[in-house]
Amino acid sequence: FFANRYGRKKVMMIISVLFTISSLGCALSQSVFMLAFFRLIAGIAVGAVSVIAPMYISEIAPAEKRGTLVSFNQFAIVIGILLAYVFNYFLIDFVDGWRYMLAIPFVFSMLFFGYLSVSFPESPRWLLSKGKNEEAMAVLIKIGGTHYAKDEMQSMEQSMIKDTRKEKASFYDLFKGRTGKVVLLGTLLAAFQQITGINAVVSYAPIIFEKTGVGGNTASMQSILVGLVNFLATIVALWLVDKKGRKTLLLWGAAGMTLSLSYLTYAFTFNGNNLSIVVALLAYIAFFAASFAPVMWVVTSEIYPNRVRGIALSFSTTISWLCTFVIVQSSPYVLNQFGGAFLFGFFAVLSLLAFVFVKKWIPETKGKSLEEIEREII
Repeated sequence: FFANRYGRKKVMMIISVLFTISSLGCALSQSVFMLAFFRLIAGIAVGAVSVIAPMYISEIAPAEKRGTLVSFNQFAIVIGILLAYVFNYFLIDFVDGWRYMLAIPFVFSMLFFGYLSVSFPESPRWLLSKGKNEEAMAVLIKIGGTHYAKDEMQSMEQSMIKDTRKEKASFYDLFKGRTGKVVLLGTLLAAFQQITGINAVVSYAPIIFEKTGVGGNTASMQSILVGLVNFLATIVALWLVDKKGRKTLLLWGAAGMTLSLSYLTYAFTFNGNNLSIVVALLAYIAFFAASFAPVMWVVTSEIYPNRVRGIALSFSTTISWLCTFVIVQSSPYVLNQFGGAFLFGFFAVLSLLAFVFVKKWIPETKGKSLEEIEREII
């Protein structure tokens, strides 16, 4: 709602302020209630930016570079995960080290706000929707030059004329007709990104390593290895997403995740050696990071029609975070009560279902403008 009314850039600036407040508040908390309150603010900021960032990038990027540029959003996330592991490793033995850990995002939130203020233009599609044609043209020229700007402007105006003939999009439009089918596909893809287990593995990597007999600082060091593999595999996705296509990456990723998780199920059942478990765990993370991690955001930001993109992305991202919450909260219980074999076997089955789902229902969107994709899907 706010992104459609006030613009993508303004909302991102507000989000950066929320990150600043939450980071300082968490670091300086004097009670559990105070910590939970500022963590809640952090959660609101994370949820908002996970909608606005891919939306903004998809609307501002040229079609031939959109997959790579939207994937950079996920690339930034995995850099953050890796840095979090590194900072935590070095701060873990400090007195009140957790305060320093939670204060570090303050630096990055200030950088985010600074870059938004100085360097980032508003989305040209949002500007055009508000009748600011000259500003939209100026942004497009800055992105790709005069010839690109004229072609893109013409395509956007035609799409806008088509949209103005329709009633203003409401939440209930997400579930109607062919739009409802597209939103269902995007939402299921967002759900599969999370229910295949990645956040459980990333969040509880030290605990999982301890289950294999590795503990203490060694487990934390291996968590850094998890972050490093996540980082390197995302670079592979950046390289391939606009070359091989979105669907190809998703299929290879789901297949690799299924095989890796199947081996982990076997290893935890029959007490496989520690090295093989670590290798399989890293392989699972690599396949995920090179496929579902960035490509889900690319596909959902592309397939939703312009008229409902903001609402649809908000809805599918909400479902994604709800799945994250359920998986992250339930995984420690499952791991302790039923063991690693059950947990990884469950994720393996869901990864196989994700492969079937992508194979049958997800379209290829590589190299097409948002308007072309809308015409083909709707």
